[in-house]
Amino acid sequence: MESATAVFAGTDLALFGAALLIWTGARALHRAPVAHGVSPVASTALTTLFGVVFLGLGVWAFTQV
Repeated sequence: MESATAVFAGTDLALFGAALLIWTGARALHRAPVAHGVSPVASTALTTLFGVVFLGLGVWAFTQV
């Protein structure tokens, strides 16, 4: 039962992290704001950081299976 939970959590975290990185890359490529009312450099850097963290947590959860 614990392996099913780890697979579910790993899938969710990895998909969210990957989607966040793709979305941030697309916004930066088109020079569109990542977050309104925030510094473009800070919002891009912070969103990229969180995308990498979530992707890393997803990979870590897969190693717990």
